[in-house]
Amino acid sequence: MKEECYLIEGMTCAACSAAVERVTAKLPGVESSAVNLTTKRLTIRYDESQTGPEQIVAKVERAGFSAQLWQAEQPQAAKDSLEKQEEQAAKEEQLRKRELWVSAVCGGLILIFSMGHMLGMPLPDLVDMHSHPVNFALVQLLLSIPVLWCGRRFFTKGFSALFHGAPNMDTLVGISSACSFLYSLVTTFLLSDDPSQVHHLYYESAAIVVTLVMLGKHMEANSKSKTTGAIRSLMELSPDTAIRIRNGQQQEVPLAQLAVGDLVLVKPGSKIPLDGIVQEGNSGVDESLLTGESLPVEKGPGSEVLGGTLNGSGALYVEISRIGQDTTLSQIIRIMEEAQGHKAPIAKLADKVSGVFVPIVIGIALLSAAVWLISGQELSFALRIFTSVLVIACPCALGLATPTAIVVGTGLGASHGILIRSGEALEVLHKADVVVLDKTGTVTTGRPQLTELLPAEGVSPRELLSLAALVEERSEHPLAGAVLRAAEEEGLRGILPEQIKSFRSHTGSGVEVELENGRRLFMGNLALLEKAAAALSEAQQAEIDKLSAQGKTPLLLAEEGKYLGCVSVADTIKESSPAAIRRLHEMGLTTVLLTGDNQATAEHIAAQAGIDRVLAQALPGEKAGRIRSLQEEGHSVLMVGDGINDGPALAQADVGCAMGAGSDVAIQAGSVVLMKNDLQDVARAVRLSHLTIRGIKQNLFWAFCYNVIGIPIAAGLLYPSFGLLLSPMIGGLAMSLSSLFVVSNALRLRLKKLD
Repeated sequence: MKEECYLIEGMTCAACSAAVERVTAKLPGVESSAVNLTTKRLTIRYDESQTGPEQIVAKVERAGFSAQLWQAEQPQAAKDSLEKQEEQAAKEEQLRKRELWVSAVCGGLILIFSMGHMLGMPLPDLVDMHSHPVNFALVQLLLSIPVLWCGRRFFTKGFSALFHGAPNMDTLVGISSACSFLYSLVTTFLLSDDPSQVHHLYYESAAIVVTLVMLGKHMEANSKSKTTGAIRSLMELSPDTAIRIRNGQQQEVPLAQLAVGDLVLVKPGSKIPLDGIVQEGNSGVDESLLTGESLPVEKGPGSEVLGGTLNGSGALYVEISRIGQDTTLSQIIRIMEEAQGHKAPIAKLADKVSGVFVPIVIGIALLSAAVWLISGQELSFALRIFTSVLVIACPCALGLATPTAIVVGTGLGASHGILIRSGEALEVLHKADVVVLDKTGTVTTGRPQLTELLPAEGVSPRELLSLAALVEERSEHPLAGAVLRAAEEEGLRGILPEQIKSFRSHTGSGVEVELENGRRLFMGNLALLEKAAAALSEAQQAEIDKLSAQGKTPLLLAEEGKYLGCVSVADTIKESSPAAIRRLHEMGLTTVLLTGDNQATAEHIAAQAGIDRVLAQALPGEKAGRIRSLQEEGHSVLMVGDGINDGPALAQADVGCAMGAGSDVAIQAGSVVLMKNDLQDVARAVRLSHLTIRGIKQNLFWAFCYNVIGIPIAAGLLYPSFGLLLSPMIGGLAMSLSSLFVVSNALRLRLKKLD
């Protein structure tokens, strides 16, 4: 199976996107086909032995639209492509504005001529409807022609869609306006024989409906452009050029000319061009737009930096490590584009309705007109009903309800360092009732740290730590690193005059060193202590047992025949973990710690963080089974892990959430990726999903409610009892406002706070 994305042009409403989905889904070998109206993209998964791009493009074109294969581009190419699109969009907007002004002026004059007398506005005798009815009609005819020309796409696209068997919103506007215009045109020719027909002119309906729908489309387009601002801002992070260092010479080159291994100079206040490793220099780097980290991150030799981040006050020499699609910025953009191109399950109902909506509306309009004609009303009355029903119906609002909210929601998440891979993940996330947390690197720092110094009698803490650092100096074990870092922080590393003569590692028990003065030191577990012939008192043994029960690793230091003390090392919980767990509890979620550690260690960590339940001694291959067991209990599970070791468990969970650290993001591991190693982002991601789904539900409710109420009123349901009849002009205004409301409601999400 192959999944591809196509850019679809020519869609104007949900009926269009439903038509594209319908025709492509019928191709042989197609497993799924989904169109996002906001991003204009078709995501299709198919068996390439049965179908290919040529057949897909041809099928879309036969439905009346254009399609071309869409491929992710490098940030610079994507930015250039975006600039071209924006230039084209600006030209189209200028044309749209000019046509809207022409329509507004001509439409306003038609209103004055056709309805001014009702408001007591005097008109010249030459165009008075009573004394010169033909002139009165001809003026309106001449004024309506420019309006209909400016709105010609409603007729060209609308009737084209109708002939292709996929009528859309343009079809509704085109049919209604054409009927009103043609009826008025015929009436104009009849005026010389029957001047009383002057009351049955509907030029203003045709012109004003087109003008109002054009206005609505213009406002909708402006609002929709704001929803894609997050991706646009990410693309703009990448600088156009970089200063490359070769043979000691500086040369400014385009980013496309940089290769892995090139050395670049990043001046203070400049953007880092691509991902790389700092070779020289120190500076604070602002990574907020990529990771959501509010404070600058200190960088020095050996530090990893991300392309698109902003260098602070120091100059940095950076060796490029990733280019093109491999950079963190490219991966983030790709994830956001994928998320915005995929639909949430909640959108399926709206899609099903949109697929049959326009034909049903046309049927309702014809039936309503026929019923009023049969009941004895004049043709002009039936035409007004027919036009009002067609105009007030709005499949646009249905089609925009879900994608606009998802686009804005994923953009809001990205600005906080939370990447959502799909609309489905966003929807499922808000249903989760259990959060399963991996221990190492998720709840804890993932980096062993010194926790206690327990010197024996006659040994000071400083002496114990300095001796421990001396013994571990040549060891490459992670626990040795914790001892050495602690000694360095206290200024005790390397202060002893003794030098190591020999070093020996005892696998599984510890290390042994011989100093030049003949002194032999041992550091490790109880087994190594026996080799040193050093004994522990009952009190010392109790202290060590207590540390072990808390999940800490006691490193015992001794020399031949003498116990010197214990250095305790442990993977400590992150400072933010307890607050994050409290936040999840406040949201009504149950927390579970899933780890391969023993029960005692796991329970100690869980107690420190405030986690509800512990699943310990789970091997990597067993973690997915533990997740499955929770799901069988009826829970919707959100699994949070490092995205590498927990891959099977992340895949098994209803939503997999991969913890990342800047460029070390586990892109493929989870459907949600957290750029920072901050557990509090899990709660932010859950709140983001709640806000987004709430916005989608509000939009869908409004879209359905609007049509359920508006169409019967337009059909004349209230006319027999209350004499209320909906004007086509009011229907056109309501239709435009409904789409604008849906987009504006989605944009409100950008103002929400996730904390």
